[in-house]
Amino acid sequence: MALRHLLTTPLSGLMTRLIDAWVRPRLIDPAPESLGLEPSLPVLYVLPRPAFSDAWLLASLTRRHGLPPASGRCRVGELTLPLCLALPAPPRRRWRRRQRPSAPFLPLIEQRLAGAGRGVQLVPVSIFWGRAPGKRFGFWRMVAADSWRLTGRLRRLLSMLVNRRSVEIHFGAPLRLDDLIDTVESDAGPINRKAARLLRVHFRRVRTRVLGPDLSHRRTLIEGVAYSPEVRGVIETLAADGRPSATRLQDRALRYGREIASNMTYPVMRFMDGLLRRLWHRLYDGVDVRGLERVKALAGDHTLVYVPCHRSHIDYLLLSYVLYQNGLMPPHIAAGRNLDMPFIGPLLRRGGAFFLRRSFRDNRLYAAVFNEYLHRLIARGHPLEYFIEGGRSRSGRMLPPRPGMLAMTLRSFLRSTAAGHHQPLAFIPVHIGYERIIESASYQRELRGGRKHKESPLALFRALGQLRQPFGRVSVSVGEPLLLGDFLDSELGPGWRRERSTRPEWLTGMVPRLGETLCRRINAAAALNPVNLVALALLATPHHAIEQRLLERQLALLAELQRRLPGAAHASLPPGAPTEWIDQAIHLGMVQRRQQPLGDIVLADATQAAQLGWYRNNVLHLFALAGLTAFAFRHQPAHDLDELERLLAPGWPILARELMVEPPPSLREALAAMLDVLGELGLLVHGEARWQRPEEPLESGECLDLLGQLMQPSLERGYLLLAVLLGEGPGRFTAEALADQSRQLAERLALLSGRDAPEFFDTRLFVSLVESLEQEGWLWREETLLVFDERLCEAARRSRQLFDPSLRHRLQLVTRLA
Repeated sequence: MALRHLLTTPLSGLMTRLIDAWVRPRLIDPAPESLGLEPSLPVLYVLPRPAFSDAWLLASLTRRHGLPPASGRCRVGELTLPLCLALPAPPRRRWRRRQRPSAPFLPLIEQRLAGAGRGVQLVPVSIFWGRAPGKRFGFWRMVAADSWRLTGRLRRLLSMLVNRRSVEIHFGAPLRLDDLIDTVESDAGPINRKAARLLRVHFRRVRTRVLGPDLSHRRTLIEGVAYSPEVRGVIETLAADGRPSATRLQDRALRYGREIASNMTYPVMRFMDGLLRRLWHRLYDGVDVRGLERVKALAGDHTLVYVPCHRSHIDYLLLSYVLYQNGLMPPHIAAGRNLDMPFIGPLLRRGGAFFLRRSFRDNRLYAAVFNEYLHRLIARGHPLEYFIEGGRSRSGRMLPPRPGMLAMTLRSFLRSTAAGHHQPLAFIPVHIGYERIIESASYQRELRGGRKHKESPLALFRALGQLRQPFGRVSVSVGEPLLLGDFLDSELGPGWRRERSTRPEWLTGMVPRLGETLCRRINAAAALNPVNLVALALLATPHHAIEQRLLERQLALLAELQRRLPGAAHASLPPGAPTEWIDQAIHLGMVQRRQQPLGDIVLADATQAAQLGWYRNNVLHLFALAGLTAFAFRHQPAHDLDELERLLAPGWPILARELMVEPPPSLREALAAMLDVLGELGLLVHGEARWQRPEEPLESGECLDLLGQLMQPSLERGYLLLAVLLGEGPGRFTAEALADQSRQLAERLALLSGRDAPEFFDTRLFVSLVESLEQEGWLWREETLLVFDERLCEAARRSRQLFDPSLRHRLQLVTRLA
């Protein structure tokens, strides 16, 4: 019986009620009330293929959510049409040459071309009974077989029984049939085919977005990698050099492939979904997701590479869970081989993880196998995920990008482009923010020089004991996607598309630029939360203690700064008021509140202050320009715009690079806007062509000092490094020696000033500072030694004006004693 006839029989009502009682959809995307249907036009729902179960479920869903009905018929002009249509299925016997059945819109189009009837809205609906990846084998592929074109009735019944709580419904944007009718075109046939083609493209994109591309059997994929021309070429080269025989090298390549390759399976995905859902409910108060619509706009016709920041081991699981819950295919995740441990490794591998060694620079065969495996994933359009920082950030800052995975991705993209594969590739930056992380204690121990403990199942079971503690909320924020083709066009011009080599000369310089751009886009999506806001304000005080009344005012100031002049394009603020944020930080054990007759005081002990530094560093970049501007008014009470620009211009690019923020096109315009906002907030007063600190009220000056204190540690590190460099003169230090000497001075300063903050003298910060000075042209190398000229001396003298005499004296004293 045809779908259109079955939906109008009494059986339809009975089956609709049965399905309504049995099925509990897991996801409806988008929400039915946001479809934007035109009330005056009839609505016809379109399914990708005839399926009674889909039509009955859709009828139940529309009735439950108050949408136009999907069962029965409606009259459109002289036509009586079923409210639920389906694109025709292809012929069952492919060896018989039969014309593909036409789409069911022909009578409607003919009627509209004749000038009769009304326009209609076609609403495409994709229904998935389960989320099995696109494999061509296996029991779970059978019961979640909506991607098969020919799903038998028994198989569909089994799928309905098994997947009653795993059903997803995806609505498409309404398509008005009148918009497709060209006034010049008078033949209904081409218009009918055009409508069908647009709908098939939409359904194919949704299927790819939800289920991903078809997965080969793991053994087939590994053999294809190991016997590929690229890997065979390396084997022949190594065998010719007198290494092991080609047969032994081939076996080794297969072994490497088994060591690397993931084995994504639907049972484990369902198991992990249920397990993680319970874990997040136990561990966190909620997961806040922002910006996912940017991913959905690209998924389906782009190869997606997710590049999240790396804050915790939880990152691996959290992003995949969020994507799965929101109807997107979880990615294949690059994980360190240290996680391929008993019990945990096989579970992660079946959840989509593929493993790589920490370094394989000296192992040509392993490198060839890994590169080929990665290329095949990218070329087939599988979503990927890797951490461009290389490891978890112990300091809370965005770490400098590592070039390895980015270079391999870029080479694979060039190889696909040269071969004529035109699917675009998009990097998806993701910022993950925690109110409290599980690894706080271990991070502080490692920053103080402690040994990093090796991951093991026993360590995991120990960590499970922390589940009873509160960890607040976690945020997953998607930044601005980076289309790799467009990025290369902007950097190189369109000529790169004619490149036939996978290792062009410009590749070496392009990888760091790509990495820095992605890091800035990750930071641009940072989410402020109660803990990092409290950390920003509290750690700016000398003794990590502040009156609650002043803390509330400072938190309100930081929030208002972000509203009026956001520090990043996609940054977000937490809901609630400053009082609630303080209560949340106290509840999580990050700060304490001491009651006093004259007003409560919020403070942090030494351990809490060290931990708060990690959370402050997550979002410090959002207040880079505001903090630097406020710091300029600490020692000198008044500035005009010209002298402020001269004072801050030399150091601003270096500070922006350290904090991974996108410098504004014009520093002068950005400073003018910042001064206006600080004036509106009462922190500055505009006099005769000059901005100055307010004399009254006193709290405004204190809030300005707390804001400026945010940038003092970064400026102090720069001062120490320049003092060491200028004290010895050009040609006396290598980059490594300068960074190490500066780190020792920073550690000494921290001890003498009672600052228990190991991240203040993190070696990587000084290495990055030296690199920034080189990139900005202040330093250059003669052989291996760093040299400079009078320009750096003059810039250093000018920057000293930022520091008040007492602070400048303390920094100079530490430098001379060294």
